[in-house]
Amino acid sequence: MRARTALMLAAALVSTFAWGGKVPASTSVATAPDLPEVELFAPSPCIACIDWAEHLRKHGFKVRIEEKTREQMGKLKRWINVPAALESRMTARVAGYFIEGHVPAEDILQLLKERPAARGLAVPGLPRGAPGYEMTAPTCETGCTMLDRENGFSDIKRELYDTLLVAPDGSTRIWARH
Repeated sequence: MRARTALMLAAALVSTFAWGGKVPASTSVATAPDLPEVELFAPSPCIACIDWAEHLRKHGFKVRIEEKTREQMGKLKRWINVPAALESRMTARVAGYFIEGHVPAEDILQLLKERPAARGLAVPGLPRGAPGYEMTAPTCETGCTMLDRENGFSDIKRELYDTLLVAPDGSTRIWARH
């Protein structure tokens, strides 16, 4: 368990130093005291989960990561009432809402601003290009497929995806398109 925690901490530090220990001004939307803490439940190890947590921190959120086993994650998702069809790898809670998957910080900020009657937000699966799961090319601003020069196969670098708002009855609607 300590090795996992050390790995998660090391990845977080590498991510912080990649920005020179500073948050780019263009990504900071609010200050940490204005925002509630995000409680992130992640299977271990999950580097993409750590990267997503760093994405949230860069937008002013305080994030606490709690490692879970795969079995614990399944029980947690059922307890929080995440619809099975919307599941992703990680689950978080913030201000009474669940956040399922790689939801962009901007979508969470909008949720907290509007405070709709809802269970939470979800980005099902692991779409490439979502925060914490970036595999983008500098010239790829929309969903695209790039040719991998090493093996000749095409490789999706960024997928178009939707953030879904989950209503109290479990129905969904598109909250944001990415």
